[in-house]
Amino acid sequence: MLGVGLGPFNLGLAALLDGVDETAVDGTGGDGAAGDGIAVEGDADGSVDALFLEQDAEFAWHEGMLIEGTTLEVPFLADLVTLADPTNPHSFLNYLRERGRIYEFYFYETFQIPRQEYDDYLRWVAERLESCRFGRRVEDVRWDGDADHFVVTACDPETGAEYVHRARNLALGVGSRPQIPEALRGHPEEDVFHTAEYRFRRDRCLDADSVAVVGSGQSAAEVFLDLLDRQPEAGYRLDWLTRSPGFFPMEYSKLGLQHFAPEYTRYFYDLPRERKDEIRAGQDLLYKGIDPDTSAAIYDMLYERSVGDRDPDVGLFAMTEVGDIEAIAGRYRLDCEQWQTRESFSLDADAVVLGTGYGRPTPAFLSPVEDRISWDERGRYRVTEDYRLVTDLAGDVFVQNGDLHSHGVGAPDLGLGCFRNARIVNRLLGREVYPADEDTVFQDFSVEQYVERAPGASRRGVDEPNSLSPDDP
Repeated sequence: MLGVGLGPFNLGLAALLDGVDETAVDGTGGDGAAGDGIAVEGDADGSVDALFLEQDAEFAWHEGMLIEGTTLEVPFLADLVTLADPTNPHSFLNYLRERGRIYEFYFYETFQIPRQEYDDYLRWVAERLESCRFGRRVEDVRWDGDADHFVVTACDPETGAEYVHRARNLALGVGSRPQIPEALRGHPEEDVFHTAEYRFRRDRCLDADSVAVVGSGQSAAEVFLDLLDRQPEAGYRLDWLTRSPGFFPMEYSKLGLQHFAPEYTRYFYDLPRERKDEIRAGQDLLYKGIDPDTSAAIYDMLYERSVGDRDPDVGLFAMTEVGDIEAIAGRYRLDCEQWQTRESFSLDADAVVLGTGYGRPTPAFLSPVEDRISWDERGRYRVTEDYRLVTDLAGDVFVQNGDLHSHGVGAPDLGLGCFRNARIVNRLLGREVYPADEDTVFQDFSVEQYVERAPGASRRGVDEPNSLSPDDP
């Protein structure tokens, strides 16, 4: 098995595969050839023959957003392994033990850990796993029909050294990429940049007379809060614009969070494709809003700054689309429209931070096998329920966090990463290495399940077939 990309999801897969005994393989999959060729990797020594490639020289997780004071949005239990295997040596608790911090964490009494500590935990795991290789950028993926395996060519971005690997199965963990609308591009990156670059370019904001933040997701909110905190010393004007109807909080109630459980993922997957896009379009606040604690911190800071007759030099304006950015006399003019009243206005700023989200482009290295992959009418992968791309190839191509359209809002969620990786491991080995979690929430999502459990409920029209097809081929 060869993994492409090393973010939390593929790193979690590497951790769950580590130490799994291959000798008990029985059934589908699991006959993956070792990564070999110019560089020989993963010799058959009784463990699963897996290799994971990452183009960066070392592990890094959203470095530009490791802002001091920020925390994970999910509890520490959503680490790489615990929800699948609480006894796994690559757990966050074992990281604390090995780092000599377990009592400090005990008295910390907080489930949401600092984001910088989560990054350090991931680095710790990456350093322990022999299956991780850094400085290898995958350039090309082909299928060898005679040998029935993939041939993957990678290179070292710094030295140009080439590596060829062969594997029966792939796991794509290339993650998402910062996304900036076409109309807002083309300006010096030190002045107009994505939130993903914030920590590296923050000093430019601190030197500016005015800063504008665009977007109202969690990243934009964290950048705004950090700039708001530093505003008294730096002295800039600070504006925050978003096209969203308001600066609304992300869903964080216990019942609401159950949408990030295996049951809801299964329910969503079984919906007709046409219904999935409609439903997901109305679920933004399940995963795109502002953490309530961050929202409260912003409000409280503004409240304290406005005591007496003081007026914070701050502007917050929702319902506003930024359609263009123009460079004028060393500054940047934002062309804005309040879309509810259709009123236009402009805003000048010295620096602009864009929280315009992330995209998931199809990796160019898949081009040689593109015609072997099944795509939906909108050009997206068709994905099976157990996270494989639908192809006519004999080997499996698993996809990590590229399944939002097929599996729903839980696709990018760290808490469901273990569930997905457990499914992948079980598929690879053809047996249940990790339990297939079921019945994990207090509510039902499908009529069939609810009727089965509710004595007074019964289905009507059960013989009518569903006229639309789910994603499963």
